Amino acid sequence: MPSLPILELGKLIDHALLHPTLTDAELRDGCQQALLYQVASVCIKPYAVVLASELLAHSDVRVGTVIGFPHGGQATSLKVAETLQACRDGAVEIDMVVNIGKVLSEDWDYVANEIQLIYDACESEGALLKVIFETDFLPNDRLKIKLCQVCTDIGVAFVKTSTGFGFVKGPDGMYDYKGATEHDLRLMLDHVGPGVRVKASGGIRTLNELLVVKEMGVARVGTSSTAVILNEAYRRSGMTPPTAITNTTIESTGY
Repeated sequence: MPSLPILELGKLIDHALLHPTLTDAELRDGCQQALLYQVASVCIKPYAVVLASELLAHSDVRVGTVIGFPHGGQATSLKVAETLQACRDGAVEIDMVVNIGKVLSEDWDYVANEIQLIYDACESEGALLKVIFETDFLPNDRLKIKLCQVCTDIGVAFVKTSTGFGFVKGPDGMYDYKGATEHDLRLMLDHVGPGVRVKASGGIRTLNELLVVKEMGVARVGTSSTAVILNEAYRRSGMTPPTAITNTTIESTGY
């Protein structure tokens, strides 16, 4: 059985620690997992940036956080202030949610201005920006393509599919969620310009799913299933994983 490039796979992952019920103990455990598996970053809630920065100091695991999470409806001035605070607390990667209602209204001046202001805040603090589309809420490809064009014009680092919490209520009253579909990932890869990368978030929970999006050209994957994915990579390579899966609450969030 051929060995998998486990360290390379780890550096594809933003380890998501975003569940609403996440405790301080689970945050510490999640940061320890991030260190053990040598992922690219942790993606955490803004209040936790200070603690995560302390836990991950002197490592190459980056601290990322979310802005306007999960539905993007905050005033632009608040999103900018939240971005600056997060960066000054130690975040070096910012995942912002677009104002979804403004995207659906096709108020592109508003959408572009907000992304630009948050991009400028990131630039001033030396952080990179990822823009979350929340693709489950966007009913046609035209809106996603336009967002790719806006983000390319501004020069953000990444466009990103989903928050992991974009549940859509159907006619039967039941909630459905797709997350990072192959269709949306291919669409985004095809319509961003040079220098803008694509992050798949939502529903990537297995090694096979990670390998599929990696082969497509996706540069980052947001997932809470890091241990499941990378333990399987170790197993397929005939190696012993660095640790057992310890936190089933985090692993079952669906992100």
